[in-house]
Amino acid sequence: MVYSAVLAGCGSMSKGWLTALSEHPLLKGRVRIDGLVDLDRPTAEARANEFALADVFIGTDLDAVLTETKPALLFDVVVPTARAGLVETGLRHGCHVLTEKPMATSLPEAKAMIAQAEAAGRVHAVVQNRRFISGVRRIRRLVESGALGQITSLNCDFFIGAHFGGFREEMDNVLLLDMAIHTLDATRFMAGKAPRAVYCLETNPPGSWYRHGAAANAIFEFEDNVVFNYRGSWCAEGANTSWESAWRIIGTKGTLIWDGEDRFEARVVDGDSGFFRPLRDIEVPPPAEADQTHGHASVIADFLSAIESGAQPETAGSDNINSLAMVLAAIESARTGQRIPIAV
Repeated sequence: MVYSAVLAGCGSMSKGWLTALSEHPLLKGRVRIDGLVDLDRPTAEARANEFALADVFIGTDLDAVLTETKPALLFDVVVPTARAGLVETGLRHGCHVLTEKPMATSLPEAKAMIAQAEAAGRVHAVVQNRRFISGVRRIRRLVESGALGQITSLNCDFFIGAHFGGFREEMDNVLLLDMAIHTLDATRFMAGKAPRAVYCLETNPPGSWYRHGAAANAIFEFEDNVVFNYRGSWCAEGANTSWESAWRIIGTKGTLIWDGEDRFEARVVDGDSGFFRPLRDIEVPPPAEADQTHGHASVIADFLSAIESGAQPETAGSDNINSLAMVLAAIESARTGQRIPIAV
């Protein structure tokens, strides 16, 4: 089946969507872009030319474009503040909606989207593409195997000097809201645990080229006494980590270290004597399914499969609201200086 789609928001992020849709084996030939929407029409026209979308309908008003094209799918790549109105419009037109993260700017907004999708009988999901990578999937399998024992803490460092320009440099809480949600969502997936509370210190370090909140340190409490320590900065020059962060995951039997790219070290205790117990290297298993390791393409493929099967996609809004709740609680903690419970 070939799905008709409209993509709204034709800025730089849309290129990744259109590349995946047009080139990746998981998606090639499954989606036809019939409409592009952007407040700046020349931006949409340039994207159409770049991807040879000769017959695409282009407009600046989403409602009008959806009325003209009547697509099955709406791909949302707009700025976060425009998301609630876009999702409501798409669902009202009977579209299944796949939206960029964060899914909303508040929990009431997110809950409204979930209710609207349920009422419309349509799939609403969020592009959390960084949980669909090999390293994250491998860690989930290792944790589930019990080889590390009971997980006690997850610890990550995210330090990158990223010069985007544009809207990010003017955002409030830019690191937590625009980037950390990827890491927090991946943590929730890898741990297989629900978040319960957070204490967060947010700063905008000297020399930052962002207006607000380019760095954060947060301690999350998960169920079963699991602790997640997050340290991050988007204005840390000189020694970039991976975009996936650098990780240390500790269990009752041993520890996993992951550089966020291709290097894993996993060791477990192999003896019961000595000041430092002897250790044994263990293998980190491959992903359970290779098709779930292609980032953007895998998210979109999961979305399409959910539409076809009637099942919920992995990143359904009704689940992803829990990752958003982690972000918003961290922001509230930073604002108040208090430990904030996490609930939806």
